[in-house]
Amino acid sequence: MTENEQLLARVTAKAHNTRPWGWTSLPEPVDAATLARAEAALGFVLPPLLADLYLHVGDGGFGPEYGLLPLLDSPPAGEPAAVVQYLANRESGRRDPDWPWPEGVLPISHWGCAMYACVDCRSPKATVLLFEPNPGDPDRAWFVDTPGLADWLRAWLEGTGWYDEMDDDFQMAPWTDFRIRTTEARAS
Repeated sequence: MTENEQLLARVTAKAHNTRPWGWTSLPEPVDAATLARAEAALGFVLPPLLADLYLHVGDGGFGPEYGLLPLLDSPPAGEPAAVVQYLANRESGRRDPDWPWPEGVLPISHWGCAMYACVDCRSPKATVLLFEPNPGDPDRAWFVDTPGLADWLRAWLEGTGWYDEMDDDFQMAPWTDFRIRTTEARAS
């Protein structure tokens, strides 16, 4: 069994035994056709581990805090699906260039108060970013949560995520590629 298969097995076990806030049950996984429709709407493919979560664990409804957003369709918890949220954020960024949304950065989980965990689908390890717009400055709204999606999932499984261990001295590293990635998108 590969490391990712072992991780998926652990995630599946926890997903079947815990419910994030607002979810009454674990949704069935998506099928390959739904994944293909989602990727076509996004204009990019999901990182393999993220695709496997949706294909083999469930269509959202597991993970830290409010859990993963469903991929394409509206969830029972009332949050917009990841694809819908991404497309809305990209459109909002076109209308308000002071708050651009980086291409390929898919919101996967809502933290409340307009904060999202997002996967950088263009990074090799599927870096998980935190979008925290509440200070009101787009250049200070993006942080690196974990270097990769596998790290983010392990932190949830082991109870070692920042949301579990937060203390007064906690500081998350800024995502320094924000302006580079949003300037690239406007130039193309």
